[in-house]
Amino acid sequence: MSASSPAAIRLGVNIDHVATVRNARGGTHPDPVRAALLAQKSGADGITAHLREDRRHIRDADLERLRAELAIPLNMEMAATEEMTTIAARLRPHACCLVPERRQEVTTEGGLDVLGQARTLAPRIARLNGAGIRVSLFIDPDAAQIEAAAELGAAVVELHTGAYADAPDAAARATELGRLATGAAHAAHCGLEVHAGHGLTYDNVPPIAALPQVMELNIGHFLIGQAIFDGLPAVIRHMKAVIAAARG
Repeated sequence: MSASSPAAIRLGVNIDHVATVRNARGGTHPDPVRAALLAQKSGADGITAHLREDRRHIRDADLERLRAELAIPLNMEMAATEEMTTIAARLRPHACCLVPERRQEVTTEGGLDVLGQARTLAPRIARLNGAGIRVSLFIDPDAAQIEAAAELGAAVVELHTGAYADAPDAAARATELGRLATGAAHAAHCGLEVHAGHGLTYDNVPPIAALPQVMELNIGHFLIGQAIFDGLPAVIRHMKAVIAAARG
């Protein structure tokens, strides 16, 4: 890599939907921790797991085992609640990504309103920082939200790529990519590390991976779904090759 080349980009693998399949029948199979360890062996740079308030997929015991067994960073996604902050402060994962959460949603539907929830977020972020945890905020690529994240002491923003991934046509996708590019540059200017994720696939990830400020992509649903056909090791290796090629 030349001195002018962008830094290598990391791939975080979200294992939530292995737990979704397990919970559909109860019991212990398939084991999301086993999937995380296989992802680690297959080249994943980190593991993401979202402990939701309703425990619809990842359970407390899963996080305990992940924290004990993983050799790569664990990123705990969580709502900014007192319960989740207490769990995170006890487990001390490498990072916590604060996300909006509603019980009726199927998956996270948008970015966190950092501006509107600053009074609630500030003590949670401070507590996590005090526990030695890197704090990430999952936000839309909006300048005011990015600036608020920096002011509250977050180390990272993860830009929500859902609108880009779900864009109905090429023009709309180009518009959303432009917003992400502007947001990534602004976040880096504010001293924040930039991650991105939501709805990314082999087909749509290259333009996001090509953004020079983006240091990490967190991908779950597509990887786990594609693993049904191709196997998790092959899927992780292929995704890493796709994003590496886009990085140049």
